[in-house]
Amino acid sequence: MWSRLMRSDAPAAVILIRLLVGAVFLSEGVQKFLFPDQLGAGRFLKIGLPMPELLGPFVGAFEIACGSLVVLGLLTRLAVLPLLAIMAIALTTTKWPMLAEQGFWVTAHETRTDWSMSLGGLFLLIVGAGPWSLDTRLLNQPRARP
Repeated sequence: MWSRLMRSDAPAAVILIRLLVGAVFLSEGVQKFLFPDQLGAGRFLKIGLPMPELLGPFVGAFEIACGSLVVLGLLTRLAVLPLLAIMAIALTTTKWPMLAEQGFWVTAHETRTDWSMSLGGLFLLIVGAGPWSLDTRLLNQPRARP
């Protein structure tokens, strides 16, 4: 099962998508702790999410952990799953209401990062981490025999 999750036939250039997706989530997670009023619990309170004091650090920690795993290419397919869930929630709680209130073009402008991160995460879920990853390195290590 692990080998199926870690195997990837993607080209080496997939590292660029990993760096893009992973670094953005890592940065956003750190900022939820640095600026909790604007980007963490305070933002979650403003948009009406439950238990913002718990949810802000919880989401920030997942973004840091999973973003780091994506950058390293370690358990990449598993790491993008929570990130895709975070993006789905972000789009439904903040961007769909914006579409109804402010129209398509304002929403298109404001959602460019959300869509980029979502599509980048889906891409990594489909193709895996590529050859320049810890997934590939661990998968190709010779097994010790007793």
